[in-house]
Amino acid sequence: MVAAFIFFLHFLFALIIFTKKWQEDGISSAFLNVALILILFAVGWTITSLVAKFLMEAIGLGLYFDRDTFSLTLLTLGETVFYIIYYKEPIIADDRGRQ
Repeated sequence: MVAAFIFFLHFLFALIIFTKKWQEDGISSAFLNVALILILFAVGWTITSLVAKFLMEAIGLGLYFDRDTFSLTLLTLGETVFYIIYYKEPIIADDRGRQ
């Protein structure tokens, strides 16, 4: 159940970024950003699965929080930090001082 929620969060995030980039930069930028999200998800899940394998057994902490869910949780935390830095608005806008 937790894993399904994490997948849903990633899907919702990809839709939000696709829509935002489509409106701001165009359809090609939207597809490139979704491709970036998919690649980082696939590679990140592989890496966090290796980390989770060393940290816990396959059974995990219970029925709903096994090793795969733990690796998805690690991935989501790492992606959150990366995406906040990557998608934040610049402090100083490009059109500052122009009229």
